[in-house]
Amino acid sequence: MTDALLILNAGSTSLKFTLYAVPDGGGDPRPLARGRAEGLDGRPHLRIRAEARGAGEAIEEDLDPDGGYESVLARVLTWTEAHGAGLRLIGAGHRIVHGGPDFAAPVRLTPAIVRRLAALNPLAPLHQPHNLAPVRALAHSHPGLPQVGCFDTGFHATNAPLTSRYAIPRALHDLGIRRYGFHGLSYEYIVSTLHAHLGPAAGGRVVIAHLGGGASMCAVHQGRSVASTMGFSALDGLPMATRSGAIDPGVLLYLMAEKDMRAAELGDLLYRRSGLLGVSGISGDMRRLLASDAAQAREAVDLFTYRIGRELGSLAAALGGLDALIFTGGIGEHAAQVRARVIEAAAWLGLRLDPAANEADGPRISPEGAAVPAFVIPTDEDLIIARHTLGVLRTWPPRHRGGPDRAGA
Repeated sequence: MTDALLILNAGSTSLKFTLYAVPDGGGDPRPLARGRAEGLDGRPHLRIRAEARGAGEAIEEDLDPDGGYESVLARVLTWTEAHGAGLRLIGAGHRIVHGGPDFAAPVRLTPAIVRRLAALNPLAPLHQPHNLAPVRALAHSHPGLPQVGCFDTGFHATNAPLTSRYAIPRALHDLGIRRYGFHGLSYEYIVSTLHAHLGPAAGGRVVIAHLGGGASMCAVHQGRSVASTMGFSALDGLPMATRSGAIDPGVLLYLMAEKDMRAAELGDLLYRRSGLLGVSGISGDMRRLLASDAAQAREAVDLFTYRIGRELGSLAAALGGLDALIFTGGIGEHAAQVRARVIEAAAWLGLRLDPAANEADGPRISPEGAAVPAFVIPTDEDLIIARHTLGVLRTWPPRHRGGPDRAGA
């Protein structure tokens, strides 16, 4: 019998998951199958594909439109039981965007902890409630199954106190209003691969650009986060697919005072109607913008790459120099035009582009001898979550000593 882990990454209308086998002799969990359910707000559709021989047949099917996360998880577990002969599910791991001031390390999810994490919903309204929904669904359907939460904010817990502080009254800071940073699971995975690409320089001054529908950048030194572009929420920093990125707070005060906009309207504006979509009026999808001849599309791409360049300079300053630049995320891994423009604009930092390598998506996209090398490294947040989940389960008292405990609330 082979132990297995189910790793879940829930969004507002989607649920991604990976089923891992746990090797008997140690080492990394091995992916057996990956899947994605989309359209959970209307017409849910499920795809599962096997990653290993004997892991089952691929499926693609529609699901009950009223079933929500419960329906998706029930189908995934049914598929696992039918095709995963010899597998024993020993735990589930979840990506949870916000850990707040109290949660940095991965943690076993109990009802009390889930309630504390739910109190952070206002800090990440597009993510946190949906991250917790499958936790509750699994707790209801499989109350004895251990569940582990892994936090996107956790990697940035190494930031210096000064880096995390806003210039606001101390009482508000003490309430938890500070910079947290996000995409930490992605950054943690990239850091784990740096030695293979950089050798001894892996401990140097590295900027990682996680560019996707959500986008941020992180300054890393000796494998630890020093500074990042996101702050209190996942709105800050770079423009994103539909999120504004950094904006003068005076704009919000103006909209409230002069346009009578309330919190819900501002939230919708900043989270859903801004970013690449807002600037272009066409799409928040970088692929569509790069393929478009419209002036508004070009402006959105120009703004995106300009802001990356500004943040790169800021993060290099925080590091006291730059030894390597890493691109990851959907845009970072696949948009050669974006990478080229960022590197060409950052020649002053010692970056140079190898056009052929860049068009081939790397991994190294700078010529040998460049003062600052640049790489494209695909991220794997699920593997990081699987590693952490297994680590927590191995240190948790065996279930038979105290009986099953319910995770969720």
